[in-house]
Amino acid sequence: MLFYKQGCNWIQQYSFGPEKYAGPKVFYKLRQCMDMLKMQWGEIYRLKEKKDREKACKMLFSDESMEYKIYEAVKFLMLYLAIEMFEGINHGQDVPNFCRMLFARDTSLDPVSFMLNHLNCIGDTGGLEQIEMFLLGYTLKLKIRALRLSKYGTEEFESSFVDVDQRDWHSITLLTEDDRHYNIPIMDK
Repeated sequence: MLFYKQGCNWIQQYSFGPEKYAGPKVFYKLRQCMDMLKMQWGEIYRLKEKKDREKACKMLFSDESMEYKIYEAVKFLMLYLAIEMFEGINHGQDVPNFCRMLFARDTSLDPVSFMLNHLNCIGDTGGLEQIEMFLLGYTLKLKIRALRLSKYGTEEFESSFVDVDQRDWHSITLLTEDDRHYNIPIMDK
């Protein structure tokens, strides 16, 4: 839909971290990533026992190739939602508060510049900025809370990336030393 109906041919400039693709090859690579996400999500969703889901997730994230494809699929879903939200802003629709900040930066005035200057860097030379953490949470329908270990004892120690009241969304807590590398703490029982 994005490629043809909305005329987003600029997506051919999408970058997969350090891998550089151009033109129609991008669509093939994106399709592979989205198919991997859909397949893995479906398989894990079908598992009823928490122990089985945990085991499947550990296996998934022990395969660097699969993890990378899922990571890129999530980045693309973020771009898709950014495009929808940008169009919503332009049509006077209600959008989450963070959207206006996302597109108020000189480096992301529209979805094209957001992709080129921010999303394309993720996984290569950059990580997610705080405003993009809101978009990630919105994309995954998660309440994200980050604890910055290097800021312990300050107001900046805990950040919450929730824009609106999403009562039915699951919560996740991340730990970070440098706002670039995030870890998900898991309690062993």
